[in-house]
Amino acid sequence: MSKKLAGYGAIGLILLGVTLLICIGFGSVSLPLGEILRILLHRLPWIGQLVTKDWDVASEQIIMQVRLPRVLLGLLVGAALAIAGAAFQGVLRNPLADPFTLGVSSGSAVGAATLIFFGWQFSLIGVFSLPVVAFLTGMVTLWVVMWLARENGKIPIEGLILSGVVMQSFLGAIVSFLTAMSNKTVNEILYWTMGSLSLRGWSYTTILFPYLVLGALFLWSQARSLNLLALGERHAAHSGLHVERTKLWVLLVATLLTAAAVSVSGVIGFVGLVVPHMLRLIVGPDYRLIIPLSALGGGIFMMWSDLAARSLLAPTEIPLGIVTAFVGAPFFAYLLYRKKKQREAEMS
Repeated sequence: MSKKLAGYGAIGLILLGVTLLICIGFGSVSLPLGEILRILLHRLPWIGQLVTKDWDVASEQIIMQVRLPRVLLGLLVGAALAIAGAAFQGVLRNPLADPFTLGVSSGSAVGAATLIFFGWQFSLIGVFSLPVVAFLTGMVTLWVVMWLARENGKIPIEGLILSGVVMQSFLGAIVSFLTAMSNKTVNEILYWTMGSLSLRGWSYTTILFPYLVLGALFLWSQARSLNLLALGERHAAHSGLHVERTKLWVLLVATLLTAAAVSVSGVIGFVGLVVPHMLRLIVGPDYRLIIPLSALGGGIFMMWSDLAARSLLAPTEIPLGIVTAFVGAPFFAYLLYRKKKQREAEMS
Protein backbone atom coordinates (compact mmCIF):
# COMPACT_ATOMS: atom_id res chain seq x y z
CA MET A 1 0.00 0.00 0.00
CA SER A 2 2.80 2.43 0.90
CA LYS A 3 4.41 1.98 -2.54
CA LYS A 4 1.10 2.63 -4.29
CA LEU A 5 0.49 5.71 -2.16
CA ALA A 6 3.99 7.01 -2.88
CA GLY A 7 3.57 6.42 -6.60
CA TYR A 8 0.11 7.94 -6.95
CA GLY A 9 1.04 10.67 -4.49
CA ALA A 10 4.09 11.67 -6.53
CA ILE A 11 1.98 11.89 -9.69
CA GLY A 12 -0.62 13.92 -7.81
CA LEU A 13 1.95 16.34 -6.40
CA ILE A 14 3.44 16.91 -9.85
CA LEU A 15 -0.01 17.62 -11.31
CA LEU A 16 -0.74 19.87 -8.34
CA GLY A 17 2.45 21.87 -8.84
CA VAL A 18 1.85 22.30 -12.59
CA THR A 19 -1.77 23.31 -11.96
CA LEU A 20 -0.68 25.82 -9.32
CA LEU A 21 1.77 27.55 -11.69
CA ILE A 22 -0.71 27.61 -14.59
CA CYS A 23 -3.54 29.01 -12.47
CA ILE A 24 -1.29 31.74 -11.04
CA GLY A 25 -0.05 32.66 -14.52
CA PHE A 26 -3.43 33.07 -16.21
CA GLY A 27 -5.49 36.22 -15.71
CA SER A 28 -6.03 39.75 -16.99
CA VAL A 29 -2.24 40.06 -16.90
CA SER A 30 -0.44 36.94 -18.12
CA LEU A 31 2.77 36.11 -16.30
CA PRO A 32 5.55 33.78 -17.56
CA LEU A 33 5.80 30.50 -15.65
CA GLY A 34 9.54 30.99 -15.15
CA GLU A 35 9.00 34.38 -13.52
CA ILE A 36 6.27 32.95 -11.27
CA LEU A 37 8.57 30.16 -10.16
CA ARG A 38 11.42 32.58 -9.37
CA ILE A 39 9.13 34.87 -7.37
CA LEU A 40 7.81 31.96 -5.33
CA LEU A 41 11.29 30.54 -4.73
CA HIS A 42 12.50 34.00 -3.70
CA ARG A 43 9.99 33.93 -0.81
CA LEU A 44 11.35 30.65 0.57
CA PRO A 45 13.91 30.75 3.39
CA TRP A 46 17.50 29.95 2.42
CA ILE A 47 16.58 29.18 -1.19
CA GLY A 48 15.36 32.74 -1.76
CA GLN A 49 18.85 34.16 -1.29
CA LEU A 50 20.03 32.24 -4.36
CA VAL A 51 17.39 33.74 -6.68
CA THR A 52 18.24 36.98 -8.48
CA LYS A 53 15.43 39.54 -8.26
CA ASP A 54 14.89 40.60 -11.90
CA TRP A 55 11.12 41.11 -12.10
CA ASP A 56 8.74 44.03 -11.75
CA VAL A 57 7.38 44.87 -8.32
CA ALA A 58 3.88 44.91 -9.86
CA SER A 59 4.22 41.28 -10.95
CA GLU A 60 5.22 40.23 -7.46
CA GLN A 61 2.27 42.11 -5.96
CA ILE A 62 -0.17 40.46 -8.38
CA ILE A 63 1.13 37.01 -7.47
CA MET A 64 1.54 37.39 -3.72
CA GLN A 65 -1.48 39.56 -2.90
CA VAL A 66 -4.09 38.57 -5.51
CA ARG A 67 -3.58 35.26 -7.30
CA LEU A 68 -1.61 33.07 -4.88
CA PRO A 69 -4.01 33.45 -1.92
CA ARG A 70 -6.97 32.78 -4.21
CA VAL A 71 -5.41 29.73 -5.83
CA LEU A 72 -4.27 28.31 -2.48
CA LEU A 73 -7.74 28.89 -1.01
CA GLY A 74 -9.20 26.96 -3.95
CA LEU A 75 -6.76 24.14 -3.23
CA LEU A 76 -7.78 24.02 0.44
CA VAL A 77 -11.53 24.23 -0.26
CA GLY A 78 -11.34 21.52 -2.91
CA ALA A 79 -9.29 19.26 -0.64
CA ALA A 80 -11.70 19.74 2.28
CA LEU A 81 -14.82 19.02 0.21
CA ALA A 82 -13.27 15.99 -1.52
CA ILE A 83 -12.07 14.44 1.75
CA ALA A 84 -15.48 15.08 3.34
CA GLY A 85 -17.17 13.46 0.33
CA ALA A 86 -14.95 10.39 0.59
CA ALA A 87 -15.78 10.10 4.30
CA PHE A 88 -19.53 10.39 3.66
CA GLN A 89 -19.35 7.73 0.95
CA GLY A 90 -17.36 5.43 3.22
CA VAL A 91 -19.60 5.70 6.26
CA LEU A 92 -22.88 5.51 4.34
CA ARG A 93 -21.49 2.94 1.86
CA ASN A 94 -23.08 4.98 -0.88
CA PRO A 95 -21.13 6.35 -3.89
CA LEU A 96 -23.82 9.01 -4.40
CA ALA A 97 -23.35 10.57 -0.96
CA ASP A 98 -21.51 13.85 -0.58
CA PRO A 99 -21.98 17.05 1.46
CA PHE A 100 -23.83 18.79 -1.38
CA THR A 101 -26.25 16.07 -2.46
CA LEU A 102 -27.16 15.36 1.18
CA GLY A 103 -27.91 19.02 1.85
CA VAL A 104 -25.10 19.49 4.40
CA SER A 105 -23.51 22.28 2.35
CA SER A 106 -26.86 24.07 2.14
CA GLY A 107 -27.36 23.64 5.87
CA SER A 108 -23.97 25.15 6.57
CA ALA A 109 -24.76 28.01 4.18
CA VAL A 110 -27.96 28.79 6.11
CA GLY A 111 -25.95 29.20 9.30
CA ALA A 112 -23.41 31.44 7.57
CA ALA A 113 -26.11 33.49 5.81
CA THR A 114 -27.96 34.02 9.09
CA LEU A 115 -24.84 35.39 10.76
CA ILE A 116 -24.19 37.68 7.80
CA PHE A 117 -27.81 38.87 7.76
CA PHE A 118 -27.66 39.94 11.42
CA GLY A 119 -24.05 41.15 11.22
CA TRP A 120 -22.75 38.59 13.72
CA GLN A 121 -19.89 37.16 11.59
CA PHE A 122 -17.24 37.95 14.21
CA SER A 123 -19.27 38.89 17.28
CA LEU A 124 -19.70 35.43 18.84
CA ILE A 125 -16.24 33.80 19.01
CA GLY A 126 -14.21 35.90 16.59
CA VAL A 127 -13.08 34.50 13.25
CA PHE A 128 -14.35 31.04 14.27
CA SER A 129 -17.97 32.22 14.47
CA LEU A 130 -18.83 31.35 10.85
CA PRO A 131 -17.24 27.87 10.80
CA VAL A 132 -18.73 26.87 14.17
CA VAL A 133 -22.28 28.01 13.37
CA ALA A 134 -22.02 26.52 9.87
CA PHE A 135 -20.90 23.24 11.45
CA LEU A 136 -23.87 23.17 13.85
CA THR A 137 -26.44 23.88 11.14
CA GLY A 138 -24.74 21.37 8.84
CA MET A 139 -24.92 18.67 11.54
CA VAL A 140 -28.61 19.36 12.17
CA THR A 141 -29.23 19.08 8.42
CA LEU A 142 -27.38 15.77 8.20
CA TRP A 143 -29.37 14.35 11.12
CA VAL A 144 -32.68 15.41 9.56
CA VAL A 145 -31.76 13.97 6.14
CA MET A 146 -30.78 10.60 7.62
CA TRP A 147 -33.89 10.55 9.84
CA LEU A 148 -36.15 11.22 6.86
CA ALA A 149 -34.42 8.58 4.73
CA ARG A 150 -34.36 5.79 7.32
CA GLU A 151 -36.68 2.84 6.66
CA ASN A 152 -36.78 -0.12 9.03
CA GLY A 153 -33.32 0.68 10.34
CA LYS A 154 -31.81 1.02 6.87
CA ILE A 155 -31.06 4.02 4.63
CA PRO A 156 -31.88 3.24 0.96
CA ILE A 157 -30.15 5.22 -1.78
CA GLU A 158 -33.34 6.63 -3.27
CA GLY A 159 -34.62 7.79 0.11
CA LEU A 160 -31.29 9.40 0.96
CA ILE A 161 -31.16 11.35 -2.30
CA LEU A 162 -34.81 12.39 -2.05
CA SER A 163 -34.32 13.59 1.53
CA GLY A 164 -31.26 15.55 0.44
CA VAL A 165 -33.22 17.20 -2.38
CA VAL A 166 -36.05 18.11 0.02
CA MET A 167 -33.64 19.68 2.51
CA GLN A 168 -31.76 21.56 -0.21
CA SER A 169 -35.04 23.06 -1.46
CA PHE A 170 -36.18 24.03 2.03
CA LEU A 171 -32.83 25.49 3.06
CA GLY A 172 -32.51 27.27 -0.28
CA ALA A 173 -35.85 28.93 0.44
CA ILE A 174 -34.52 30.16 3.78
CA VAL A 175 -31.44 31.66 2.15
CA SER A 176 -33.61 33.25 -0.57
CA PHE A 177 -35.82 34.75 2.14
CA LEU A 178 -32.80 36.22 3.92
CA THR A 179 -31.59 37.60 0.59
CA ALA A 180 -34.95 39.19 -0.19
CA MET A 181 -35.19 40.78 3.26
CA SER A 182 -31.64 42.10 3.22
CA ASN A 183 -30.51 45.45 1.88
CA LYS A 184 -26.95 45.92 3.06
CA THR A 185 -25.81 42.28 2.95
CA VAL A 186 -27.67 41.01 -0.12
CA ASN A 187 -24.48 40.58 -2.19
CA GLU A 188 -22.70 38.71 0.61
CA ILE A 189 -25.62 36.28 1.02
CA LEU A 190 -25.88 35.70 -2.74
CA TYR A 191 -22.18 34.89 -2.65
CA TRP A 192 -22.88 31.99 -0.29
CA THR A 193 -25.58 30.55 -2.52
CA MET A 194 -23.41 30.38 -5.68
CA GLY A 195 -19.89 29.98 -4.33
CA SER A 196 -16.86 32.07 -5.22
CA LEU A 197 -13.21 32.61 -4.37
CA SER A 198 -13.02 36.21 -5.58
CA LEU A 199 -11.65 38.91 -3.27
CA ARG A 200 -10.46 36.31 -0.81
CA GLY A 201 -7.19 37.22 0.91
CA TRP A 202 -4.73 35.37 3.09
CA SER A 203 -6.99 35.61 6.17
CA TYR A 204 -9.48 33.15 4.66
CA THR A 205 -6.71 30.67 3.92
CA THR A 206 -5.54 31.00 7.52
CA ILE A 207 -9.04 30.23 8.82
CA LEU A 208 -9.51 27.08 6.73
CA PHE A 209 -6.00 25.61 6.95
CA PRO A 210 -6.09 24.25 10.55
CA TYR A 211 -9.53 22.69 10.00
CA LEU A 212 -8.27 20.93 6.88
CA VAL A 213 -5.06 19.62 8.43
CA LEU A 214 -6.66 18.29 11.61
CA GLY A 215 -9.74 16.95 9.84
CA ALA A 216 -7.75 15.23 7.09
CA LEU A 217 -5.36 13.60 9.58
CA PHE A 218 -8.25 12.30 11.68
CA LEU A 219 -10.18 10.90 8.70
CA TRP A 220 -7.01 9.31 7.31
CA SER A 221 -6.48 7.65 10.71
CA GLN A 222 -9.96 6.13 10.27
CA ALA A 223 -9.17 4.69 6.83
CA ARG A 224 -8.93 1.09 8.08
CA SER A 225 -12.27 1.50 9.86
CA LEU A 226 -13.84 2.78 6.64
CA ASN A 227 -12.43 -0.24 4.81
CA LEU A 228 -14.11 -2.50 7.38
CA LEU A 229 -17.41 -0.62 7.09
CA ALA A 230 -17.31 -1.15 3.33
CA LEU A 231 -17.60 -4.89 4.02
CA GLY A 232 -20.78 -4.33 6.03
CA GLU A 233 -21.53 -3.17 9.55
CA ARG A 234 -22.00 -6.69 10.91
CA HIS A 235 -18.62 -7.82 9.56
CA ALA A 236 -17.00 -4.65 10.94
CA ALA A 237 -18.50 -5.26 14.38
CA HIS A 238 -17.27 -8.87 14.40
CA SER A 239 -13.79 -7.54 13.56
CA GLY A 240 -13.79 -5.52 16.77
CA LEU A 241 -14.83 -2.12 15.38
CA HIS A 242 -17.14 0.07 17.46
CA VAL A 243 -19.40 0.79 14.48
CA GLU A 244 -21.74 3.48 15.78
CA ARG A 245 -19.01 5.47 17.51
CA THR A 246 -16.82 5.35 14.39
CA LYS A 247 -19.68 6.46 12.14
CA LEU A 248 -20.54 9.33 14.49
CA TRP A 249 -17.00 10.70 14.70
CA VAL A 250 -16.34 10.38 10.97
CA LEU A 251 -19.60 12.16 10.11
CA LEU A 252 -18.88 14.88 12.70
CA VAL A 253 -15.41 15.61 11.35
CA ALA A 254 -16.53 15.41 7.70
CA THR A 255 -19.34 17.86 8.44
CA LEU A 256 -16.90 20.19 10.20
CA LEU A 257 -14.65 20.12 7.13
CA THR A 258 -17.62 20.95 4.93
CA ALA A 259 -18.72 23.77 7.21
CA ALA A 260 -15.23 25.28 7.29
CA ALA A 261 -15.04 25.18 3.48
CA VAL A 262 -18.52 26.67 3.07
CA SER A 263 -17.72 29.43 5.56
CA VAL A 264 -14.97 30.80 3.29
CA SER A 265 -16.22 29.94 -0.19
CA GLY A 266 -20.00 29.52 -0.11
CA VAL A 267 -21.85 26.48 -1.45
CA ILE A 268 -19.80 24.64 -4.09
CA GLY A 269 -21.38 21.39 -5.13
CA PHE A 270 -20.34 18.00 -6.50
CA VAL A 271 -16.62 18.20 -5.59
CA GLY A 272 -17.09 15.59 -2.88
CA LEU A 273 -19.05 13.40 -5.29
CA VAL A 274 -16.85 13.49 -8.40
CA VAL A 275 -13.30 13.39 -7.01
CA PRO A 276 -13.51 10.40 -4.58
CA HIS A 277 -15.52 8.37 -7.10
CA MET A 278 -13.02 8.97 -9.90
CA LEU A 279 -10.15 8.08 -7.58
CA ARG A 280 -11.96 4.90 -6.55
CA LEU A 281 -12.08 3.88 -10.21
CA ILE A 282 -8.33 4.54 -10.57
CA VAL A 283 -6.77 3.32 -7.32
CA GLY A 284 -9.41 0.92 -5.98
CA PRO A 285 -11.60 0.96 -2.84
CA ASP A 286 -8.83 1.28 -0.21
CA TYR A 287 -9.52 4.39 1.88
CA ARG A 288 -5.89 4.51 2.94
CA LEU A 289 -5.30 5.70 -0.62
CA ILE A 290 -8.59 7.47 -1.30
CA ILE A 291 -8.43 9.90 1.66
CA PRO A 292 -4.98 11.46 0.98
CA LEU A 293 -5.39 11.33 -2.80
CA SER A 294 -8.78 13.03 -2.49
CA ALA A 295 -6.99 15.99 -0.93
CA LEU A 296 -4.75 16.29 -4.00
CA GLY A 297 -7.51 15.54 -6.50
CA GLY A 298 -9.97 17.93 -4.87
CA GLY A 299 -7.42 20.73 -4.84
CA ILE A 300 -6.55 20.19 -8.51
CA PHE A 301 -10.22 20.00 -9.54
CA MET A 302 -11.09 23.18 -7.65
CA MET A 303 -8.15 25.17 -9.02
CA TRP A 304 -9.04 24.28 -12.62
CA SER A 305 -12.71 25.06 -11.93
CA ASP A 306 -11.81 28.46 -10.51
CA LEU A 307 -9.56 29.17 -13.48
CA ALA A 308 -12.47 28.38 -15.79
CA ALA A 309 -14.80 30.55 -13.69
CA ARG A 310 -12.62 33.64 -14.06
CA SER A 311 -11.37 33.04 -17.60
CA LEU A 312 -14.18 31.67 -19.82
CA LEU A 313 -16.25 34.88 -19.89
CA ALA A 314 -13.58 37.37 -18.76
CA PRO A 315 -13.87 40.07 -17.52
CA THR A 316 -17.17 38.67 -16.18
CA GLU A 317 -16.63 35.98 -13.56
CA ILE A 318 -18.87 32.90 -13.47
CA PRO A 319 -19.92 31.76 -9.96
CA LEU A 320 -17.74 28.82 -9.03
CA GLY A 321 -20.67 26.66 -7.98
CA ILE A 322 -22.07 26.88 -11.51
CA VAL A 323 -18.82 25.61 -13.03
CA THR A 324 -18.62 22.59 -10.70
CA ALA A 325 -22.32 21.87 -11.32
CA PHE A 326 -21.71 21.72 -15.09
CA VAL A 327 -19.22 18.93 -14.40
CA GLY A 328 -20.87 17.28 -11.42
CA ALA A 329 -24.54 17.15 -12.43
CA PRO A 330 -23.99 14.99 -15.56
CA PHE A 331 -21.64 12.78 -13.54
CA PHE A 332 -24.31 12.43 -10.84
CA ALA A 333 -26.87 11.47 -13.49
CA TYR A 334 -24.45 8.87 -14.88
CA LEU A 335 -24.01 7.30 -11.44
CA LEU A 336 -27.77 7.13 -10.95
CA TYR A 337 -28.17 5.47 -14.36
CA ARG A 338 -25.45 2.95 -13.58
CA LYS A 339 -27.05 2.10 -10.24
CA LYS A 340 -30.37 1.56 -12.01
CA LYS A 341 -28.75 -0.82 -14.52
CA GLN A 342 -27.06 -2.74 -11.72
CA ARG A 343 -30.36 -3.25 -9.90
CA GLU A 344 -32.07 -4.37 -13.12
CA ALA A 345 -29.27 -6.86 -13.74
CA GLU A 346 -29.55 -8.23 -10.20
CA MET A 347 -33.34 -8.63 -10.49
CA SER A 348 -33.05 -10.44 -13.81
